Amino acid sequence: MQSMTPRQIVAELDKYIIGQGDAKRAVAVAVRNRWRRQQLPEQMRQDIWPKNIIMSGPTGVGKTEIARRLANLTGAPFIKVEATKYTEVGYHGRDVESIIRDLVDLAIGLVRGEMIEQVKEPAEKQVEQRLLDYLLPSADMQSIGTIDDEAAEKRKRTREKMLEQLRAGELEDRSIEIAVEERGNVVGVLGQAGMEMDIEFQTMFEKMLPTRRETRRLTVAEARKVLLQQEADKLIDRNKITDEAIKRVEQGGIVFLDEIDKVTAADSKHGADVSRQGVQRDLLPIVEGSTVITKHGPVKTDHILFIAAGAFHTSKPSDLMPELQGRFPIRVELSDLTRADFVRILKEPENALTKQTIALLGTEGITVKFTADAIETMAQLAYDVNRRTQNIGARRLYTIIERVFEQLSFEAPDISPAKVRIDAAYVQEKLGDIAKDEDLSKFIL
Repeated sequence: MQSMTPRQIVAELDKYIIGQGDAKRAVAVAVRNRWRRQQLPEQMRQDIWPKNIIMSGPTGVGKTEIARRLANLTGAPFIKVEATKYTEVGYHGRDVESIIRDLVDLAIGLVRGEMIEQVKEPAEKQVEQRLLDYLLPSADMQSIGTIDDEAAEKRKRTREKMLEQLRAGELEDRSIEIAVEERGNVVGVLGQAGMEMDIEFQTMFEKMLPTRRETRRLTVAEARKVLLQQEADKLIDRNKITDEAIKRVEQGGIVFLDEIDKVTAADSKHGADVSRQGVQRDLLPIVEGSTVITKHGPVKTDHILFIAAGAFHTSKPSDLMPELQGRFPIRVELSDLTRADFVRILKEPENALTKQTIALLGTEGITVKFTADAIETMAQLAYDVNRRTQNIGARRLYTIIERVFEQLSFEAPDISPAKVRIDAAYVQEKLGDIAKDEDLSKFIL
């Protein structure tokens, strides 16, 4: 686990998310506490629980982005789920324990990718030799023992020359036939029944399924990717991958529970409220700490960090079950975005929409330059439309940018190369009438 300080974490989050300092500091401390816990003696470590967080605030202000960027910074297994997709057992919906199973699957992919990277160099050398075998089939050799020295030397030189061509990328479009192995899956064989099967039985059944072997005709470029996976699989320890993935989930996993406000229930004892209350009851064990059985083995949820988020327009965190509230001791409220925030969002983040637009149109030979008044005009329009219609936060800027560049994006290949200056007049020309018409802006902006 990375040992970034809270200040370093906040500084990294600042590169992508404008404002919301309280939320950034809360998640930064939560992550740092994980590192602190790892420095303690084992006996004390087991009694220190993660400080789970509830983030409340309107849509589009950065709740999901904070959690996602946090996971990227720490390299932690991360999954985002919508609480409304899960209902208590017996109601229509998914078993909440599938959250942890999905998180383990993601962690295995993460660890496997890292281990493949570690063995990439020797695997690539093996791939080169296999590609040469396919490009220079041994049919013309008959038996290697019957080839005289001169023929063997000639073949060696041919192979060396072809290896040079292969490394130079000159053979990437050549077609070859390779053998590909695929193991069947339970869902494919049994359909929906396979999805609902007990985890232990499903794992046993999958091991019994035969491995299919088929021959495919691929280009060298396509075959290289397939063969690299095959060779890397031979060099990595699958059990080690599973053990490391489970360890990362248990000690560093992050679950982002979105729309938690939509599973708060009123005092009603029937109908939808019962289902929503059931979601909370089902979530409680995995948030409090329990053992979930997965096809890769048992996984303890005691030290997984849970970050819940919701708009809480018609409810509040205190409407959740007292037991569930107790497992989310940190509460942070994210504020509405101001016009000044929209200006900064358009200009400052490393992934700012203006920077993305400049880069995208640059691929067509179009040089785009934004003036300061253009950015201020777009920010003002986003702010005004959010106040008059549905407040969707920074997501409003995506729609505005698309409308401003709709015609230019369409015509770009035909007018390239060109230089385009986006100023306030240009923005008003594209959006002015729409922004003024409240009924129209509901549908277009």
